[in-house]
Amino acid sequence: MTRMTPSEAFVETLAKQNVTDIFGIVGSAYMDALDIFPAAGIRFIPTVHEQGAAHMADGYARVSGRHGVCIGQNGPGITNFVTAIAAAYWAHTPVVAITPETGSNTIGLGGFQETEQLPIFSKITKYQAHVNGPARMAELTGRAFDMAMAERGPTQLNIPRDHFYGEIDIDIPEPGVVERGAGGEKSLDDAATLLAEAKFPVIVAGGGVISSNGVEECIALAEHLNAPVINSYLHNDSFPASHPLWCGPLGYQGSKAAMKLIAQADVVLALGTRLGPFGTLPQYEINYWPKGAKIIQVDTDHRMLGLVKRISVGVCGDAKAASMAMMSRLQNREMACRANADTRLAEIKTQKDAWEAELDSWTHEKDSWSIEVSKDSDKMHPRQMLRELEKALPNDAMVSTDIGNICSISNSYLRFNKPNSFFAAMSFGNCGYAFPTIIGAKVAAPDRPAVAYVGDGAWCMSFGEILTCVRENIPVTVVVFNNQQWGAEKKNQVDFYATRFVGTNIGNPSFSELARSMGAEGVTVSNLGDVGEALEKACDAQKQGKTTILEVMVTQELGDPFRRDALKKPLRLLEKYKHTNVA
Repeated sequence: MTRMTPSEAFVETLAKQNVTDIFGIVGSAYMDALDIFPAAGIRFIPTVHEQGAAHMADGYARVSGRHGVCIGQNGPGITNFVTAIAAAYWAHTPVVAITPETGSNTIGLGGFQETEQLPIFSKITKYQAHVNGPARMAELTGRAFDMAMAERGPTQLNIPRDHFYGEIDIDIPEPGVVERGAGGEKSLDDAATLLAEAKFPVIVAGGGVISSNGVEECIALAEHLNAPVINSYLHNDSFPASHPLWCGPLGYQGSKAAMKLIAQADVVLALGTRLGPFGTLPQYEINYWPKGAKIIQVDTDHRMLGLVKRISVGVCGDAKAASMAMMSRLQNREMACRANADTRLAEIKTQKDAWEAELDSWTHEKDSWSIEVSKDSDKMHPRQMLRELEKALPNDAMVSTDIGNICSISNSYLRFNKPNSFFAAMSFGNCGYAFPTIIGAKVAAPDRPAVAYVGDGAWCMSFGEILTCVRENIPVTVVVFNNQQWGAEKKNQVDFYATRFVGTNIGNPSFSELARSMGAEGVTVSNLGDVGEALEKACDAQKQGKTTILEVMVTQELGDPFRRDALKKPLRLLEKYKHTNVA
C-alpha cells in the first residue's frame, strides 16, 4: 500500500481508468484534486454551464467508447447536471458524474450550497457511490467507473468535500472488465430457428449494435438473410446507409421505406434495441408495426426484453456476440427466405427509390397553415434546406440534433456510413442538447468534422458554450434554424387550438452577429443555393481551429407534430374560456 492524500488517490484512480479529459466548472469543493489534474495528464475543460459539461461528457463517451466525466461545485453546480444525466441515462452512455458534496460534519445543518445530492440522481443513474470516508476514496471511485461500463449508463460518485483531505494508506484498484456473452443457448437456438423459417425477415439495428462494435456482424447476418435493415429511432448510424439492405430509420419523421418494409415482416430481429414506444409509433398515418410478426429481441439488459413489445424470443446478450452466434447456427441450414430473396431485394429497392423520390419532391409542407405562412416568404423551405445540408455533409461527419420540429424532420435526411456519428437526446428529448454534445464529441475525435443542428429556441439555451469552443480551441459547426418560433409546440396549437399562439412566437437577435461578438465565425444563409457551400466552408474551417455558426433563415411552415397520440381537441365548459379563432 502507498501513503497518499485522498485527492491523490482519487486522481490516481482516474488515471488508472484512462481518464484524460473532464468537463465542468471550477469549484472549491474539489479544488484540492483539481490542482493535480495536470500532473496526472488530465485536461480540465471549463464550460459555461454544468448542463453543458454533462452533455459534453455524453458526446465524448459516445464517440470514444470511453467514460465521459463531468464535475462541478456542490449544491447548485451539481443540480445543474440533472437534465444532461437524464439524457445520458436514456442514451445508455457511460458518463460518470462526480458530485462533490457539502462537508460531512455539517450535513443537515442547512449550510451554504447544501442539498441532498443522492436522491436527485437516484432514478437517472445506473449506480451511485457515496464516499463515506477518505479510506474508501479509490475503491468507490473505481467502482463508479466500472459500473458505468458494466451497466452501460451514467453513474454518480458523491464525495463530501472534506474527504479530499488527510493521509491514507491505499492501493489503486485496477479497472474491471466485463466480457459480454451472446446469450443463453436455448434462446439463441430458438432465434435461429425463427430466422431460418422466416419468409420476410427484417432486422431493426439499435444502439446496442453501435456500443458493441457489432456493425460488421450485423451486416454479415443481414446479407446471409437478404433481410432489409432498419435503424431504430435516432440510431441512424447503426447500419451503413450506403449498403443496399439499408432502409432508413423508424419512428418520428423516419423513413417511409423502412415503415412499409417492416409492415411486411413475418419475423423481426430487434438487435440491440429496447423498441421504445416513441420509436415505434405510427407515422405519416402509417401504422407500420407488424402485428402478426414473431419478434426476436436481443438486449444486454434482461429488463428490456418484452417490456414494450410482445416478443417470441428474448436473447439476453451482446448484440455483436449474439449476431455471431445466430450466424453460426444458420450456417448450412435451409433458409425459407432464400426462395423469395430476389423478390424481397426488388421490394427493398422499390420502396427506397419511392421514398427518395418523395423526399426530392417534398419541397414544402402542404397543410393549409404552412402554405399560408410560406406563400409570400423569401426564406427557405426547411425540407429543401435539409436536403442541401445532407448533400454537403462530409462523409465522416459527426452530427448531433436538438429537439424541435425542424431538427426532428432532419431524421428523414441524415444518413451515415460510420458508427458513432449521430447523437440525439433520445427519449428524454431535452432542449439544449445538441451543441454541447457535439463539443464533447469533437474533443474525443478532433480529426472528424463535427456539426450540430439546433432550432432557435433550443439555441438560446446553449449558445453560451460558444465561449467554451473559443476559449478551449474546440472547433465545431452549428446550423441554427431561425424561424422565430417554438415549432414543435406551435404545431400542436395549429392542429388542436385553432392557431391561438401562447408562448410559441419568439423574437431573435442576429445569431451570426452574436457568434462574431463571442469570437466565433458567424454566417447568415438566406438562399438555398448557398446552403451547401456554407456548410462545406464551415467544416473546412474546423481544420483551422474555427467554430462557425450558420444562421439559416427558414419559413415558419411546420411538419407533423411530436405527440398527435397524446393530445385531444379541448373541451371548454366555462364561457370565459370559449375562445374565438384569433391568432
